[in-house]
Amino acid sequence: MDLTELLATHRLMAIIRGTDPGACEHTAEVLVESGVRVLEVSLTSADAVGVLARICATVGTAAHVGAGTVLTAEDARNTRDAGATFAVTPALGEGVDAALELGLPVLAGAMTPTEVLAAHRAGATAVKLFPASALGPGYVKALADPFPGLGLVPVGGVGLTDVPEYLSSGALAVGVGSPLSGDAPHGGDMAALRDRAARFVEVAGA
Repeated sequence: MDLTELLATHRLMAIIRGTDPGACEHTAEVLVESGVRVLEVSLTSADAVGVLARICATVGTAAHVGAGTVLTAEDARNTRDAGATFAVTPALGEGVDAALELGLPVLAGAMTPTEVLAAHRAGATAVKLFPASALGPGYVKALADPFPGLGLVPVGGVGLTDVPEYLSSGALAVGVGSPLSGDAPHGGDMAALRDRAARFVEVAGA
């Protein structure tokens, strides 16, 4: 399954970013147990590459795990070697080019129509619209007209009640960080995470 098909099928990508490596790994396990099938492990997390490698080994084929905040060629190499199956970037740049050269599909960050087109021309599989909270579902719908068939994935401040509207506005999927993970990746409440994950999976139809 390629990245576009993966996102179109599951509609929800959970973003793990935390200060407690063990809690980040446990967060991934709870998310997968709750039905989340696409995970992004941000490189801004503590011991990020180690966490990524351990999550990839733990979840196996139960979920697809990518690396987030891939900014440099070194980031791309390290995450590929750790087992990431795709890369996510906050913007265009070296991380996009390096990941593509290594054979990793890329969800490239963009905001403006010019950046969206540039991401597509650079070879990105899909475009991460960031920050989504500053743009809204109407922006996704407006971009879908001049860019039909180009996968748009809103990320950044996407809450539970926002998910259906983004998807109905033409988003390929949504990426959700703290509104889903909460304090779990920092050593917080895993039971609350499990409850939130079940609700997000339900509204995304994941």
